[in-house]
Amino acid sequence: MSLIAETSNPLLAQALLATLQSRPHGAGRLGELEAIALRAGLVQNTPEPRFHEPQLVLFAADHGLAVEGLPVPPAGRTDEQVAGVLGGRHPVAAFARQAGLGLTVIDCGMANPLPAQDGLLQRKIAHGTRNCRLGAAMSVEQAQAAIRAGMEIGDALRCNAVACAGLGLGSAEAAALVLSRLTSTPVQDLLSAEDPRADAATVAAQQAHLMLLAQAAQGRHREVIDPVEVLAAFGGFETAVMVGVMLLAASKRHLLLVDGLAACAALWVAARIAEPVTDYVVFCRSSPHPGLTRALTLLQGRPLLDIGLDALDGTGVCLSWPLVRSAAAALTDMADGPAAGDTAPMGLVHGG
Repeated sequence: MSLIAETSNPLLAQALLATLQSRPHGAGRLGELEAIALRAGLVQNTPEPRFHEPQLVLFAADHGLAVEGLPVPPAGRTDEQVAGVLGGRHPVAAFARQAGLGLTVIDCGMANPLPAQDGLLQRKIAHGTRNCRLGAAMSVEQAQAAIRAGMEIGDALRCNAVACAGLGLGSAEAAALVLSRLTSTPVQDLLSAEDPRADAATVAAQQAHLMLLAQAAQGRHREVIDPVEVLAAFGGFETAVMVGVMLLAASKRHLLLVDGLAACAALWVAARIAEPVTDYVVFCRSSPHPGLTRALTLLQGRPLLDIGLDALDGTGVCLSWPLVRSAAAALTDMADGPAAGDTAPMGLVHGG
């Protein structure tokens, strides 16, 4: 992906900062919005960044590791989660509509197929991955096919801002294994069995079970270090397809919004293929998952909005998107400097 350019442009950055400084409020008073405005300008390589047809894409797949007794999230199995999103029964659907985000769910590898319907794109690689404790979750050829599928999806998107999030039973655990291997981070820092519905003893037992599974999977694939091979060994089809979307979007200088552990794992793989992809990212957060906190630290990412959500990945994107648009508006939709002429408040006149 040599076509992914670094966004560094000192002259443009200076011009963007000068524009912010020229505003009546001056520079430095809009907090993180100024950093987002700067990123938007550098990503689009223009002093007047504008967004059109922004898209939230949820990537769904099932994982063979789930047969080992992984806890089922409150939203249910993968097909139940997807049906809930498409049926408008999860906040992410309402919030996306309110924020003006297009919403598409991609079936990257769900075990139980859903009927064709609006908002669902079928790009199934297989009916779920295999159990990574017993062997590779997918073949390297399948991982490569999934990345290519993601690139095709990214190329077909008409937007210049795309948000990526994954869902599926076992998705967080697979992402934790991928991140652990690629970053040399202890897997216990990335795995969590926290469940507000369960008592402390149950959570402790589930955490111990997760650690046994993770250690067994790591031992099975102890020699694997190449990023695509790591993805094949542990990962999910949803993560692999996200890698392709991220690479293609960055090659077209589109803004990326990344939400959730699976999306962080995809970003890390994409960055190992083409490092500049991280220049294009704004981080969002929909879950208090401790592993996500660790992943964001590894990526040196700070979510734009962190308000204690515990929802499907992608929900945080919907709530953060108005802030991203507002950041760009600080560059494109405001007059420079103080108003010309009389600046007295309306209805008041200067004394003679």
